[in-house]
Amino acid sequence: MQAEERQFLIEQHLQKVEFASLEELSEKVDVSVSTVRRDLTLLETKGTIRRTHGGARLVTPKSDEFAFTARDTHQLSEKDAIGQAAAELVQPNQGVIVDAGTTAYHVAKHLGGKASHIITNSLPVANHFGSDNSAEVLVTGGVIYPRLGVLVGPLAVESLSKMHADVAIMSGGGITMDGITNSHALLIDIQRAMLQSAQRIIFCLDHTKFNRRSVSPLCELDAIDTIVTDAQAPADLVGQLKQTNTQVVIAS
Repeated sequence: MQAEERQFLIEQHLQKVEFASLEELSEKVDVSVSTVRRDLTLLETKGTIRRTHGGARLVTPKSDEFAFTARDTHQLSEKDAIGQAAAELVQPNQGVIVDAGTTAYHVAKHLGGKASHIITNSLPVANHFGSDNSAEVLVTGGVIYPRLGVLVGPLAVESLSKMHADVAIMSGGGITMDGITNSHALLIDIQRAMLQSAQRIIFCLDHTKFNRRSVSPLCELDAIDTIVTDAQAPADLVGQLKQTNTQVVIAS
């Protein structure tokens, strides 16, 4: 593959996903990480992408599809019901990991006075607890993506790998009987670190995520203890999930 073709594919991929790691881009165009670095350096001179620690991001995204503020306007009543139901599953004084999804953010809003400490890579979650003295808040390191309200990258993964919590509150881009998927490899890297760092895993997914596959696989169903969803979740898939070892909670 010629350099021009690789760079076109890299830029096209970033137009779809907005940011990506070097490893993800390397796999996408089937070349070494060092070659991807050189391609990114050339693309950066065009002004369309910007290199970051461990990857690259689009300078001017074409839509608000991935922006936290835009996503948090969707299914608000369902997300708040899920948030309350999931928070009720957390026992007093437990340590809780909260990921950067908008549904997980609604869980965080109901955790005040309950969790002993909150571990998060979500800027909105950290900001929410900024004036709340009831919980100690630990924020991961990493690269800030302001539109997404998230910290990602190798530093975020490394910091989470050294932490432990009783519960992880997580979200994803889709769920089928094959497991959970999500939209970005960088998000998946840090979510997998969360899976390893928590004793109990709770996924909070509104009904629009059911029978949907996002870009990349995150985990299989046997990695999950509980799924919290809303009453509009499709009964057929909910029934299949209940037949596994996964607990399903329907928020009223």
